[in-house]
Amino acid sequence: MPQLSSGKHSLLLVLLAGILGPALAQGHGQSPATQDSAAPPYQQQPGTTESMPVPDKAPPPEVTPASPSPEHPFTAMPPYLGTAPTRSRMREEALGSAYIPLDSWIYPAMMRLYSMGYLDSMFLAMRPYTRQSALHILQRSEDEILSGTDEEAQSLLAGLLNELSDEGISKQGLTGARRGTVYGVYSAYTRVMGVSGSILQDSFHLGQTYFNDYGRPHEPGFNNYTGLSGLAERGRFSLFVRGEYQHAPSATGYPLNLGSQLERQLLIIPYAPPNYPDPTVPMPSSTAQNPFRIVEGTLSYFVAGHEISGGKSDAWLGPGMGSAMAWSNNAENIYSFRINRVEPLSIPLVSRFLGPLRYDFFYGSLKGHTDPNHPWIHSEMFSFAPTRDFQFAFQRTIVFGGAGHEPVTLHTFLKGFFSFSDTTPDLKFSRNDPGARYSDFSFSYRLPFARRALTLYTDSETHDDVTPISAPRRAGYRPGIYLSRFPGSSRLDLRVEAANTDCVTLACVNGNNEYTETIQKQAYTNKGNILGDWIGREGKGGQAWLTYHLSSNEWVQLEYLHKKTAKDFIAGGTTQTQFRIELTKRLRPGIELNTWYQHESWKAPIYKSGSQGNNTFNFQLTVFPKLNSTAK
Repeated sequence: MPQLSSGKHSLLLVLLAGILGPALAQGHGQSPATQDSAAPPYQQQPGTTESMPVPDKAPPPEVTPASPSPEHPFTAMPPYLGTAPTRSRMREEALGSAYIPLDSWIYPAMMRLYSMGYLDSMFLAMRPYTRQSALHILQRSEDEILSGTDEEAQSLLAGLLNELSDEGISKQGLTGARRGTVYGVYSAYTRVMGVSGSILQDSFHLGQTYFNDYGRPHEPGFNNYTGLSGLAERGRFSLFVRGEYQHAPSATGYPLNLGSQLERQLLIIPYAPPNYPDPTVPMPSSTAQNPFRIVEGTLSYFVAGHEISGGKSDAWLGPGMGSAMAWSNNAENIYSFRINRVEPLSIPLVSRFLGPLRYDFFYGSLKGHTDPNHPWIHSEMFSFAPTRDFQFAFQRTIVFGGAGHEPVTLHTFLKGFFSFSDTTPDLKFSRNDPGARYSDFSFSYRLPFARRALTLYTDSETHDDVTPISAPRRAGYRPGIYLSRFPGSSRLDLRVEAANTDCVTLACVNGNNEYTETIQKQAYTNKGNILGDWIGREGKGGQAWLTYHLSSNEWVQLEYLHKKTAKDFIAGGTTQTQFRIELTKRLRPGIELNTWYQHESWKAPIYKSGSQGNNTFNFQLTVFPKLNSTAK
């Protein structure tokens, strides 16, 4: 065996002593400190006798409770608290965002959550929402929903947050990253509609078989609508575009004598060029229609809680689901300049009594008018939320200008904007005409005895009065009630709405009150379709929907509709009755199937004798690709 040198032998003994010495000392009841005073102990620094502080014992880890509570909520993202007065927060929240299309499933889902007692910062009467503002509404109620035991509300919240996940990436978010640029194809769809029988397609006179459909053409036979939409969001800027190919077959419309009779009621004389063709009256015959149309196309810039935009954007100004008296998507969107306060605003002293508010203003031109031609329109709306359960809103629309009537200038715009008094015939027919003025008032109220299930609301509009409140007998109304869940069945809901524009005064005779006036005879239309409620002029009726929700974005729905038009307006009157069954189902997370069948029976003796009817089969397949994001 090789012999170790004395130096190596000494080194080995030192190493063994260092390793085994402390253990042997402890085995004999002695500490390492008493065994070797030359080597400083762990608690000492060389050359000192003081001990280092002993670390405090850490508390045991907190275990998340099995059930959430207000003290221990399950939170996916911090709640959105609004813009704090710090510059860093303002920079983080200064994000432009695209508007959500009105035909998105997001709106009925959010309205359902609101009627369940959540989403207190949601303004029912002002749609559309931007993707950012919708996310902020959800974030404000997220802790309350997740800390409770309402599984249906939690399911709705999860589906909505997943839909808006690209907007949720911010420094407040779970990932700690900023949103970056969001871009890509938002949706691609094709819709096939087969129609058999006779239909009504005259919103301004007799009625409509199909409504709230962006003014799309519909005719008996095969109809198709194929579209693509995309968005881009970066910093304060956002862009949303939806283009669509539309096909409707050739068809016959009203005979010339019927068209002339309807035009005489509006005092549009003669029924000949330039007043013929009039888009509010179906032509005697039409060829197949194959237009490509920009349904929506908006470029926006976000500043101080406002989206300032230009282009074609949706508007739905009312709390109802079936329609809105002031503005809906019944007609094709107009090109407009828009300033929309998309985030709630608190004003010192004022908000102490009226609560936070939102406002919306847009200004644009109308198409399809013949007398006078090319008028302009602007809308202003203010909505307040004095309590968490009560909201109310005032809105005003003015149609002015037009070839041969008055110039469209800043002077004529301001004259109508600040005009609230009655006008004389001399003023109406002069170049100082303030325009056709329509005022709207609406409210919604979650009933105190059932605020988590029952919401009552009413929408009203009047012509040439300050508000419907000041002239209730001349106003039109759309009241409604929404039961967001049945006892014992949280997935079943019921909504019922009525509508009436046939007021009880002499103003409502021959269709001369709502949606028309002395000068602007086709006032409230764009390309022939009413911009407001499909119930039309001097109409009465209502709708009811019974819906069973399969998930947050899937449902089966039954709908019933009935409408009558007054005989003093349309000789013999008109009557419509519809039944519809609809299924919306996700075949995959990004593929949606929407299909419905509708049967309608109608009578309009002025147009066709006897009872008429039609059947419609609709099939739409929509793909929602995943958006791209450059979040960092």
